Amino acid sequence: MSGLIPQRFVEDLLDRVDLAELIGSRITLKKAGGNYKARCPFHDEKTPSFNVRPDKGFYHCFGCGAHGDAISFIREYDGLGFTDAVEELARRAGLEVPYDQSARQEIQQARTLTDALDFAARFYRSALQSPQGEFARDYLKQRGLDNDIAERYLLGYAPGTGTALNDAASQDLKGPLVETGTVSERYGRPRDLFRHRIMFPIRNSRGKTVAFGGRTLGDDKAKYINSPESDVFHKSREIYGLYEAKQAIRQLDRLLVVEGYMDVIALAQHGIPYAVATLGTATNQDNLTALLKQVRHLVFCFDGDTAGYRAADRAMENALELLADGLHLQFLMLPDGEDPDTLVRKEGQQAFQKRVDGATPLSRYLFNRQSEGLDLNLPEHRGELRARVEPLLNRMPKSTLRDAMWHEMLRLCGGKRDWQSNNRGDRPFKRFGERRDRIQEERIDVKLSKDTILCLALVQAPELATEAIELCRNERQLHQARSLATWILDQQLRDRHQLIGKLALDGDARNRFYKLFDGMEHLPSRERTLATAREMLQPNHETARKQRLSALLMEKRSLADLTEAERDELRSLSRQAEE
Repeated sequence: MSGLIPQRFVEDLLDRVDLAELIGSRITLKKAGGNYKARCPFHDEKTPSFNVRPDKGFYHCFGCGAHGDAISFIREYDGLGFTDAVEELARRAGLEVPYDQSARQEIQQARTLTDALDFAARFYRSALQSPQGEFARDYLKQRGLDNDIAERYLLGYAPGTGTALNDAASQDLKGPLVETGTVSERYGRPRDLFRHRIMFPIRNSRGKTVAFGGRTLGDDKAKYINSPESDVFHKSREIYGLYEAKQAIRQLDRLLVVEGYMDVIALAQHGIPYAVATLGTATNQDNLTALLKQVRHLVFCFDGDTAGYRAADRAMENALELLADGLHLQFLMLPDGEDPDTLVRKEGQQAFQKRVDGATPLSRYLFNRQSEGLDLNLPEHRGELRARVEPLLNRMPKSTLRDAMWHEMLRLCGGKRDWQSNNRGDRPFKRFGERRDRIQEERIDVKLSKDTILCLALVQAPELATEAIELCRNERQLHQARSLATWILDQQLRDRHQLIGKLALDGDARNRFYKLFDGMEHLPSRERTLATAREMLQPNHETARKQRLSALLMEKRSLADLTEAERDELRSLSRQAEE
């Protein structure tokens, strides 16, 4: 739809928008000369690095790199599409977006459908509160849901008469209800799709109802049914609970992806409001794309049974082609026989939150699953692991993460160390998710630049700063190490504990050095780092010794001209050369 808005109108709209006033209506800005500053709304920070330039019409964050104009800000902050963002700005400016006639009709049609679905949601909500909804209310109470959470998610009840919704709708809404499939004329007369069911409205990013899910309260063959797809509802693109999560947490940093409506609602009631559910039996790439537009950190939560593991495997495989550096995907497999709804009620918010925080990273989940049933002490089984894993890694785009996982595969298949520490003798291989000893991983040798090695050494041993400065004076490419060493000396940091504390607590230091080791996936050991650094620093000592020796011999006409102190220095330098 964005291509149907004339570019000239977009440019004129941006000229009319007061960027500082727009952003200031959502976050707190402080005047800084002709510009404005604030803590960035797109990442967590304590020192303001978010700058707004109203005269230039753009904002920029020096911390996370967020950059754009008024439309970009609305899209990122409010989670809107391009067309919705333009319409929001046009509304603020008192303008009407000049769509062409066909586009205008399409938009009006969509609004008509969502208006009809919003009416249906209100009808179902009212029915739940009426005498005929008593059985449904009792069911929700038995499931542990209170009135507040039912109101937040607009839970309702579809009466079992078969035509209740159609009978309540005005004449101008009957057609749209049929068009969305909420009312069916399949049998020659109007009949409600949802009958005697708990109703779960599915809302889009603007809070408009686009579809429903319904859970039976009777003995229907289908426990849950969803609205059919329509012009406003595409099952693979909509995420249940996303609108409610964004209302509860303005700046989402992660989403917990669960399998059912009741899981989402139960978690929200117990203090975990960032849970959402995809609409379907599997998390496909359309779902993942929609989720990753909202956050860069996803935690997939599945039941710990066979079906749950299959669903997790599909989600993992569908995610591989979308993985890029900076994306963080984890898997939380619950105990067998439990789901989020039952488990959070049993153990409480803190215990469940601890499970979420300790979820398994995608890379570890992949290797654990693919190695199940294998004994990596056997060459044949190591070959089998590579045959399983290599095609999966080949589906990933080129990235640091892919390289690191490739190294991990080579390490596991190389047989250098017994990775499966629990698989000894006749003991069976444990199911993934059960407690096991910590895996002892072998470090991977990686080639790092001299600059990076020296920076790592300075972090491990700040006392090397003076020697590093001398080396940096002779080698210009060591600009990062020189900056870090200079800062260490200026701050008079004497040991690693002081340095780490300063980097952690000083906002200026964090802003200055937070990108120091970007792109590094594996760190060499402390011993190797310091040994390599000393090899770099030692030649510098040798060069300095030779230069000083030469200077002593050339500055004076003969040895007799040397002072007693210079003679002692010359003897010392000569002994070093002999050693």
